[in-house]
Amino acid sequence: MTKRWTALAAASALALGLAACSDPAAEAPATGSGSGSGTAAATWADPQAKLDGVKLTIWAAQNSNTVPKKVVESFQRATGATVEVVTIPDPYEQGIQTKVATGDKPDLAFWQPTASMLTAINARTNLQPLDDAPWLAKLAPDLRDITGLLDGTRYAALITSPAVEGVYYNKEVFAANKITETPKNFGDMVKLARTLKSKGVTPFFEMAGDKWATQWWVQVQLADAAKTGLWEKINKSEETFGSPVVLDAIKTYKSLIDEGLFNADIKTAKFEDQGAALLAGKAAMVVQVNSFFGQLQATADTATLNKKIGFFPISPTGNVGTFIPDQSNALVAFKTGDAKREAAARQLLAYWMGPAYQEFVTDRNTVSLEPSVPSPDGVPQALLDVHASLPAAVGSMQALAVANPDLYLNLADMITGTLTPEKVASATQEQFEQLAKAAGATGF
Repeated sequence: MTKRWTALAAASALALGLAACSDPAAEAPATGSGSGSGTAAATWADPQAKLDGVKLTIWAAQNSNTVPKKVVESFQRATGATVEVVTIPDPYEQGIQTKVATGDKPDLAFWQPTASMLTAINARTNLQPLDDAPWLAKLAPDLRDITGLLDGTRYAALITSPAVEGVYYNKEVFAANKITETPKNFGDMVKLARTLKSKGVTPFFEMAGDKWATQWWVQVQLADAAKTGLWEKINKSEETFGSPVVLDAIKTYKSLIDEGLFNADIKTAKFEDQGAALLAGKAAMVVQVNSFFGQLQATADTATLNKKIGFFPISPTGNVGTFIPDQSNALVAFKTGDAKREAAARQLLAYWMGPAYQEFVTDRNTVSLEPSVPSPDGVPQALLDVHASLPAAVGSMQALAVANPDLYLNLADMITGTLTPEKVASATQEQFEQLAKAAGATGF
């Protein structure tokens, strides 16, 4: 689903904006429990309380439909409930929006927990607030409020470590070229790339054939600006995608490509080519997110990955990551109008993040979000390093902007020679304004 983050967030915001013709946050909330809904706080049953005869439905994407398998099996045994996981075909977010708009709702669904996507699903009307969730106290303090909130109300339960934009590198390529330290900032990384090129090594590998990752190169350059409020300023029209800070990042990306620091087949290379190239040492570095490492895990064991692949966050002035949670990282619970099922959905979340959490992270071989629950021994070091970068990371466009235009499509067109950097900026800004207006954002 990574490749669809920007496009589908945009499409979702547009679809709901047109359907509601108003700010979704301004609509009267549906009757339901939870402090954020304006009614009494939700009650939370014992996670293992009996639910005989209750049937719950979880909507999942094609890349997240196996995630709940162990938890669901365990929950059914413990409670007597029946839980069905239904795969919604890609494009996932768009499919869910269409169904919800017609009144078709699951009990729970995987959902990107960013403010823009919670707005897109009209969270205040459609989702149960989770402000009083019993597992919140168990989460690492610096991750508790990193995402899942909209206007101060929690609507999403974070279950896995959010994705981070940063640099995956081949340790063996670095070692062979006597590189003993990772770059300390973006400028250092570019200098290193030039050194590698002079030795006949391809410094960077990009996958413009699949397009979606092109945006990471611009966003990591905006990390420092994001820390000082760039996306808030763009949300208020105080800055635009044509402002120097953004346009310069686009121009820098193009100049590095023009300099020959990327793979020769950049225009046509795809996601699978990128992973294969880094693992084989045909390129030294890749700017990517967690799903990229998932691809590597599908082709190599942990020992091999620990030996060959490392990770470091990057920003203009330091090693600051840019976090971008996706739908596989979190779940939302819908207001269905059935009080018993709504309570059971909350109970399943409490079970997942409570009694079943150790089993879950072990089964998924993923990093634990709860300090009291150890991460499995088999988690690759690169993923541990990605997770460790989160406390200092800053939000991405997807996390902080009120709408998410197709920046990646415009950048891909720049790479193929169709658009100039200036046109990338202006086209992205034009779409951003349209989507923000459609979503009911203030000032558009």
